[in-house]
Amino acid sequence: MTPRQRFLAAANQQPVDRPPIWLMRQAGRYLPEYRELKAQHDFVTMVRTPELAAEVTLQPLRRFPLDAAIIFSDILVIPEALGQGYHFRDQGGIGMDYLLDTKAKIEALDATKIAEKLKYVAEALTLTRSKLGEDTALLGFCGSPWTLACYMVEGGSAKDFIKIKQLAWDQPELFEQLMQKLTDGIVEYLHMQIDAGADALQIFDSWGAICPATHYEAWSLRWIHHIINELKGRVPVILYAKGMGHKAPDLMHTGAKIISLDWTMNLRRMRQSIGHGAAVQGNLDPVTLTTTPEITQREAQRVLDEAGKQPGFIFNLGHGMIPSAKIECVEALMEVVTGRKNA
Repeated sequence: MTPRQRFLAAANQQPVDRPPIWLMRQAGRYLPEYRELKAQHDFVTMVRTPELAAEVTLQPLRRFPLDAAIIFSDILVIPEALGQGYHFRDQGGIGMDYLLDTKAKIEALDATKIAEKLKYVAEALTLTRSKLGEDTALLGFCGSPWTLACYMVEGGSAKDFIKIKQLAWDQPELFEQLMQKLTDGIVEYLHMQIDAGADALQIFDSWGAICPATHYEAWSLRWIHHIINELKGRVPVILYAKGMGHKAPDLMHTGAKIISLDWTMNLRRMRQSIGHGAAVQGNLDPVTLTTTPEITQREAQRVLDEAGKQPGFIFNLGHGMIPSAKIECVEALMEVVTGRKNA
């Protein structure tokens, strides 16, 4: 099987020769070649420059026998396209260029011409595909409306995300307006990514776990369901909702073909409970890759054993790669999953 065939077969719960593997944030700060590029260009410039985004996307594929590349971008390109730019704070974390704290600011967000505003992402995907060839899967992605709204209303990274909950409770009609604009923009954006060559898409509901349990459907999942429905099955959709694996039946109800689990979930039990309702992706703790090759191999084998032989499993991390990950640990992981030593 080619890596692309392997990935798509697993996504559709069909038999494979071995589990496909890709890693969230596989392109990034743990790679010396990325750090070298980052010394010359800031993050946002790399995202907006198709040649640089394609280069960063391909860097891990040159080192490791990964089955899929994921385009180098950021979930915050959608708020930026709506009119609220973003940057990275000197002390770390995300900052929005202004606070979305009034009705007028929310009403001013413009969800039209998203594909035109974000054509640099489409160009990066097209360029990556031309350099990648046809044998490796290429993934696109976006943030969920709820997760994006969290950053937009809080003004960036936050500890308790108080303001977004206040908006949802105190001004439900205004909250609804914001979520509708985000949802409309994301639908256009994801169709654009498919048109540009994405074989599958991942939706990151990174802040789903801050929703009160009784509001998770209304505040987050119903918008994700609408997005997936509007994609009309053009490509498989992966849903990653950190801290929400216990809500797997609700996650599956969105129409996602693959549920991506964080490291807190028991993979064997989750696969049994999900059954044939969706494929499963996950869920090695990314901190494992900061330890030793021996520990990495042991933990990777444990994940494989828990995943079992049932078709429909994609090996991944339970969250994004962290900057202190070691190259030799990633090599050890790849050896366990693929059976191949790094060239």
